[in-house]
Amino acid sequence: MGACAFGGRQRGASLLHPGRILAATGAPPVDNPGMPAESTLWYLYLLECRNGSYYAGISNDVEARFQAHACGKGARYTRANPPLRVLATRAYPDRAAASRAEWTLKRQPRERKLAWLQGAGADAT
Repeated sequence: MGACAFGGRQRGASLLHPGRILAATGAPPVDNPGMPAESTLWYLYLLECRNGSYYAGISNDVEARFQAHACGKGARYTRANPPLRVLATRAYPDRAAASRAEWTLKRQPRERKLAWLQGAGADAT
């Protein structure tokens, strides 16, 4: 396999019925197989792309998402403008909050995006 090991869903996997996959793998059944047992943090991240532009997105696993972008399996924009590095991240309690923050960030002028993301409570990388 090449340098990019990021892959998609397993063949036959269903986002709507993950319990079927769990049963097939021998994992014990759970009351609500589609919901995580604990709350997962979501992150807003800012990438620097090869052409000097910034790309903002959200993920619950920034490193895996960065690898997907780098391998050409991420967003259309990063397929044409591959990312060089993660500039900054900020954690949010859920996907909805991260999505709202992404919407706000994408409306900021370029010069304010990095400063906004590195503001209070951000984890600069």
